[in-house]
Amino acid sequence: MEADRVKWNRRFESEESYLGAHPSPLLAREIARIRSLVPGKRALDIACGEGRNSIFLAQQGFLVKALDISDVALGKAARRAEEAGVLVDFQQVDLDEYRFREQFDLIINFNFLLRELIPAAARALSEGGLLIVDTIMESPELLVSHNPAYLLRRGELRKICEGLEGEVLFYEELAEGDMPTARVLFRKKAAS
Repeated sequence: MEADRVKWNRRFESEESYLGAHPSPLLAREIARIRSLVPGKRALDIACGEGRNSIFLAQQGFLVKALDISDVALGKAARRAEEAGVLVDFQQVDLDEYRFREQFDLIINFNFLLRELIPAAARALSEGGLLIVDTIMESPELLVSHNPAYLLRRGELRKICEGLEGEVLFYEELAEGDMPTARVLFRKKAAS
C-alpha cells in the first residue's frame, strides 16, 4: 500500500488539479438517466482521486462514500466538497485489500482498473442498482508507458459485465485519441 500511496500522492501533488474540477463527461451526460434508474441514493466512488465525481453526485442529492489510496487527493477532495457545500464520506483505503461490507444504489469506477473489483462491485449493488465503469484501454502507445495489467483489452469490459447478474444498458469503446477508453452502464437484476 505504501508504495502506491506515495506514487499517487506525487501525482496529485504535481498539479493543482490532476483531472480537473468538473465531473466526468460521461457522468454529467448520463446523470438524468442515472437518477431515473437508481433505486435509492447511496453511492460509492471507487478511486475517487480529488473528488470531482463524488462532489457532483453529492450535489445531485446522493449520499456518497468515496475511496482512494492517496491522502493528498483526499485532502483536496475534502476541501473542494466543503467549498461546494456538500458532504462526502471520503475514506483512505487500499483497494487491493478492500472488501464490500454494505450495499449501494450506484457505484462508479472512473480511470481505475482492478479487474476483480468489478464483479465484487456488482454484487455490492442493491437490487436494480447501477454500476458505471469508465477506464483506459490498451493501445500500442499506452503499452509503452503503462503497466498492461491496468489497461483493459478490447471487448474485455463487456465480457466481464455480461457474466454478471443484470444487464448492460450502455457500452462503448472509444479507441481513438491519446486515452482510449471502455465505458459501461450496468444494472443489477431486480427481484421479480
